[in-house]
Amino acid sequence: MIAIAIVVTLVALQRLVELAYATRNTRALLARGAVEVGAAHYPLFILLHASWLICTAVGAFASHASANWWLIAFFAVLQCARVWILATLGPYWTTRILTLPDAPLVRSGPYRFVRHPNYLVVVLEIAVLPLAFGEYAVAIVFTVLNAALLWLRIHQEERALASRRAA
Repeated sequence: MIAIAIVVTLVALQRLVELAYATRNTRALLARGAVEVGAAHYPLFILLHASWLICTAVGAFASHASANWWLIAFFAVLQCARVWILATLGPYWTTRILTLPDAPLVRSGPYRFVRHPNYLVVVLEIAVLPLAFGEYAVAIVFTVLNAALLWLRIHQEERALASRRAA
């Protein structure tokens, strides 16, 4: 039970730090003339991620689940991938869709291999963390909900970046 509390607390803290970093970057990009796209669906992502973490914790505590340390280790590897993504994007990384017309498109780091590496990491995280505590229903439900939101988000992001990709 203590493993659940520690892991969920660490993930929650990580998400809060990421939100603070994203907020700082968002403010700086908007001040430079960036334009936000898809703002209407943004609160749904916040709700989805908060609910996912709460449902994972509540379900794991209720079922007295033991931790699958292999899956937790895989989740830790995913966090290393997330750090690589954040380091690659630097001041351009946000949790929103912002486009700055004069900014270069990043094609280094993980972007050499995957068009949307952050979304790939999130898809895997949403499945892996609940599975690490035996919460199969949480993994399935939130994977489906996340897929629906990501479908919308990726379409909006691709449209926003289309003119810069052509250049």
